[in-house]
Amino acid sequence: MRTAIKRAELLVRRDATLGTIAPELAAVYGDRRLVEEAGGGLRLTYRQAAKRVCRWAGGVRDRVEPGDRVVIAAANSYEMFLLTMAVSRAGAIPVPLNEQMRPDEIRHVIADSGAALTIRSATEIDGAEPVTEHPQQRPSDIAALFYTSGTTGRPKGVELTHQALVGQVVAGVAWPSALRRDEALYALPIAHIMGYVVLMGMACAGIGVFLMPHFHPIDVLDAMERRRSSIFIGVPAMYRMLAEAGAAERDLSSVRLWASGADAMPAELAQQFKKMGALATVPFVGPIGEATFAEGYGLVESAGGVAAKVSPPFLNLGLGDSVGFQLPGYKMRVVDDEGNDVAQGQVGELWVQGPGITKGYWNAPETTAQTVTDDGWLRTGDLARKGPLGTVLFAGRQKDVIKHGGYSVYAVEVQASLEDHPEVLEAAVLGMPHPRVGEVPVAAVRLTEDATLTPERLIAWATEHVAEYKVPHQVVVVDELPRTGTKKVQKDQLRPLFAPIDAP
Repeated sequence: MRTAIKRAELLVRRDATLGTIAPELAAVYGDRRLVEEAGGGLRLTYRQAAKRVCRWAGGVRDRVEPGDRVVIAAANSYEMFLLTMAVSRAGAIPVPLNEQMRPDEIRHVIADSGAALTIRSATEIDGAEPVTEHPQQRPSDIAALFYTSGTTGRPKGVELTHQALVGQVVAGVAWPSALRRDEALYALPIAHIMGYVVLMGMACAGIGVFLMPHFHPIDVLDAMERRRSSIFIGVPAMYRMLAEAGAAERDLSSVRLWASGADAMPAELAQQFKKMGALATVPFVGPIGEATFAEGYGLVESAGGVAAKVSPPFLNLGLGDSVGFQLPGYKMRVVDDEGNDVAQGQVGELWVQGPGITKGYWNAPETTAQTVTDDGWLRTGDLARKGPLGTVLFAGRQKDVIKHGGYSVYAVEVQASLEDHPEVLEAAVLGMPHPRVGEVPVAAVRLTEDATLTPERLIAWATEHVAEYKVPHQVVVVDELPRTGTKKVQKDQLRPLFAPIDAP
């Protein structure tokens, strides 16, 4: 009865924050398994996790003031997830760092956020008196900064509220977890907004997570088959790699739900995985039917999902170009350059509004004004068309962005990095199709007159200055870059210079 009351309180109050959610979930789920990490890592119940959060919060509070930013540069593990809650419980603002960032990117985030503390491991702040009282936080307060590369060439701090990170998914406590013991196999980066919100959603729903800190397709298939996991959530590039690694030859009939986000999912690939899973397993009969496939559309600036679609067993509904139906509390518009709604079938920019929309970019009021309207509409930069029954069909990207395995690679950032090389006069970066990760960056460069730089050496140089997924896969040297009459580089004319890219 007490558990039911706590569950109802969370659903009715809807005021949970990043700093309160761990103890509140512990009151609902108690000694239920929360997480198990591959390779003998953490294995925690909800109650054990809440105790760690409160204890670590004490260590943070001893070192910072309320409202201070705290960079979390831990490895990709559940510890990082819990550390964000601990920092928030201490009254500070967590700034999780993607472990793929290069040192210069990390230095920028630390400087831009004005971080008062950087945590690389929980051992650095363990041992203090636990924080037992809830922090004074409102759902509309900034809960965390998630840094994402911007078109200015520098990572930008996206301000996300408690409502965005917790309030949108806390309704998951209504999931009938007592009736079935699901396990989600997780291999996403926690500092990526999709990975973070997935973990929060699983925690709220009482669904145990088997966490693999790095995605290796063979290891994931082995674990899924061995553990009989029932849920897998990944980006389309992961599904391509699983398919290439022989997923169809594995017994994945335990999977009831496949889910994808962060990039467009090919309908044919989703259909393949639906058939690999099953609707149920019947005693003395075995697996029957096929699994469900769900897709979400969202951005860092919306704290994840804005729209979603579901393809149920035996039906091909919910697949293809549609981003799905808007989630509760959200609105979507497709507008022209003047901000007027376009007619059905016409292409325009997708604008979204709802409870998870960012308050803005940290220390970047001009960029905020360009991205979020005064009445709270987020200009996504994605191109879309209005479809039937209120759906929205994805039509491409307005921003000069390369979608690489669920990550956004901004061409301007990579260009600026290449042009920092003393022998590079000018660079143009664009995306080329890749059969496994969607797109990869390639670059055309003009060199100084006395340059001895080779494409191979420039690629090696880039690996030291940008994250691995941003490094150009090919570099070609040109005498001139093709331009329009207004001196804009015509990148489409550069595409024939690059060889087709095959996996891997």
